[in-house]
Parts: sequence; C-alpha cells; structure tokens
Amino acid sequence: MNDDASLIAAARSGQPAAFGQLVSRYQNRLFTTLVAVAGSMEDAREIAQDTFVQAFIKLETFRHDSAFYTWLYRIAMNLAASRRRRHRPSQSVERLREASGREPIDPTPGPSAALERQERAAQVRAALASLDPEHRTILVLREMDELSYEAIAELLEIPPGTVRSRLHRARMQLRERLKHMLHAEVT
Repeated sequence: MNDDASLIAAARSGQPAAFGQLVSRYQNRLFTTLVAVAGSMEDAREIAQDTFVQAFIKLETFRHDSAFYTWLYRIAMNLAASRRRRHRPSQSVERLREASGREPIDPTPGPSAALERQERAAQVRAALASLDPEHRTILVLREMDELSYEAIAELLEIPPGTVRSRLHRARMQLRERLKHMLHAEVT
C-alpha cells in the first residue's frame, strides 16, 4: 500500500495509520513551502497542522481529479490566505527573530565571505517576504519547489498564461527590492 490512492482508500475505510503515512509523505514538502509563503516557521507549523486536520476531516470529498498533494496544497493556501487576512504582519526585530529562529544580521559588511552570503540571504528573504502573497507564492512554487508552469496553474487554479505574467511581475518586484544589493556587488 504505497500509492496515494491506496492510502486514501484505507484511510477512508477507517485506518488512520494510512492517513498518517500520507502526512509523513507530504509534511516536509508542505512545511517548506509554507515557511516561504507564511513568512515564519511558527505560522507554517500551525497552517500545516490545520491543513492535515482539514484534509482528514474532508478526505471523503477528495475526488482524485487532481494529485493528492495538489488538493492538500489548495487547502494549505486557503488556510494561509485566511490567516493573513486575520493577522496583518508587523515587521520588527523580535518578529524577524521569531520568524527565522535566528538573530537578525547586522547590515554592515563583515570581513568573511560566509557572513556576506548570510547577509545577502537575509536580504533576499526580507525582499521575498515583502512581496504580496500572490507574487510570493508564485516565486516560491517556481523557484524553490521547482514546479512547472502547468503544475502551478493546476495548484492555484489559474491559466498557465496568468502564471507566466504573475511570475514575471513577481520577479520584477523582487529585482526592484534587491536593487540596492545588486548595486553594492557591482561597485
């Protein structure tokens, strides 16, 4: 019983361990995506947990017309959107520390290349977090999850052309936010 369809059938017939196998199969992938989309590990954990609870409750409604992960992802994105509407994020040192689990990096360049890489990574994360959720989600799915345009279109229930245009706008917005970093590397 290794494929999703068999596990779903077993879970529907009253074998919760089968659903546990589905959770084990997809929790890391979903959590990684949610950290980037939600902006904090704490929010991602809560959304992931709520996603699997909702999926278990609504498992009877899964129609197999898409992949199980696609269905699960839609639940997660709906929950993330609801959470964003309820909780408007505020940027503070404490919030950044909680979100990343690390101390914010001093923006002054350090003598070591490793510190400079960390600084650039922090700037990219901050720029990504500053994008609106629609654009951040598209970038995460394409660049981090390495999904095809078609897979993203299916997940978000939008045409592939819309994926392309949103991705283009998201990249342009990210480029603009990172312009200061790019100028610093050129000089």
